[in-house]
Amino acid sequence: MEKHFLSGAKGEIVTARIKSEGKTFEIMVHADKAQQLKKTGKGNIMDIIEVPTIFTDIKKGFKASNKDLEDFFGTIDVYEIAAKIIQSGEIQMPASSKEREREIKKRQIIDWLASSCSDAKGLPIPADRIESAMKEAGVKIDEFKSAEEQAMAILKLLQKLMPIKIMTKRFELRVPAAYTGKLYGFLKDFILKEDWLSDGSLLVVAEIPLKRQLEFFDKLNSITHGSVITKEL
Repeated sequence: MEKHFLSGAKGEIVTARIKSEGKTFEIMVHADKAQQLKKTGKGNIMDIIEVPTIFTDIKKGFKASNKDLEDFFGTIDVYEIAAKIIQSGEIQMPASSKEREREIKKRQIIDWLASSCSDAKGLPIPADRIESAMKEAGVKIDEFKSAEEQAMAILKLLQKLMPIKIMTKRFELRVPAAYTGKLYGFLKDFILKEDWLSDGSLLVVAEIPLKRQLEFFDKLNSITHGSVITKEL
């Protein structure tokens, strides 16, 4: 995607666009404000767009026709369309902003790994050791993907260079027969051992990552109304 950066009083002005069905629609936006709207859904669209015009090609100055706007967006309201382009399309961010976002994401990934992982002896791994290993592994950070999603992929790379594993705890869970059907699909990714008992209940040994324990037991209790018998092993 070509770069289209200007400098304005409210920050750098860049192109946001959406492409579909052979059509392209573009607007000029203030980079940081547009990114905030895309990430959080918060922002005044009138402050975000630089020019209240929808283009098919900003560089050539080609404006979109009302017919195309109505056909594609179901409206010709510039501000409504601009919000849709920002939230559902792509924003060409300046290199400086991308680098800042990547650095923030990298710190989040390192913090996630440092608080979630241990070495082979079960001891914590310092954040600077993890950062050094990431550099050695040639890790590339994607500023748009979540820190946890990237951390799990990076963990596999780091395991080739150092002893590192997700910290977990094991629990024995006895699930009443009335809930086994609803719960089994959720439990299967955590189960190490399972036994179906004569009364139809399910006895399992589950291994839960420390970072996911609160989420795990919240889900477990919401499905079974707290009727699962739990014992930490």
